[in-house]
Amino acid sequence: MPELTSAGSVLILWVVLGYLLGSVPFGLLIARAMNLGDIRKIGSGNIGATNVLRTGNKGAAALTLLLDGGKGAVAVLLARWLAAPDAVQLAALGAFLGHCFPVWLGFRGGKGVATFLGILLAWAWPVGLAACGTWLLIAVVFRYSSLAALTAAGLSPVWAVLLGHGTGALLCLLLAVLIYGRHWANIQRLRAGTESRIGGKSG
Repeated sequence: MPELTSAGSVLILWVVLGYLLGSVPFGLLIARAMNLGDIRKIGSGNIGATNVLRTGNKGAAALTLLLDGGKGAVAVLLARWLAAPDAVQLAALGAFLGHCFPVWLGFRGGKGVATFLGILLAWAWPVGLAACGTWLLIAVVFRYSSLAALTAAGLSPVWAVLLGHGTGALLCLLLAVLIYGRHWANIQRLRAGTESRIGGKSG
């Protein structure tokens, strides 16, 4: 019993560590550092790279994308290096939740797409590349960031199974469900034909 309790505590610790890593609001910090204003008062009010791009500063948006993806990847890599496979998936989930619901911002964070892709690339790079390729294809063809994210997330469990990483398919499915929830307003706008395209002012 003490060993089970200890193991459970370790797993909970990795969820917490992942959450703390994921909760760093890089988009907000970068926008402030570059004198772009409060990103929460621009465009959609989201703290992610897509909304940072609406400031007109492509460098800030690229840096936000890199760091938001990086924090998910770091959570996965640290857990893989220092703990067991179960801890890897829990740290990944914690990082994603931290980005979407950061305690520092009243639990109002981003939509998790960059962090999601960073997690997949660090966890199983073939799955991550497939998801990134899916996102890029849909974004280029349709020019909807939200549609690209939804498609990439929705297909991620399929890619996990097809590419031989079925043990993580459930994690992919859970993260996809959370991404769909975070994009609910975007889904409604896509259905209504009012969603803004990449480079637009809102959405």
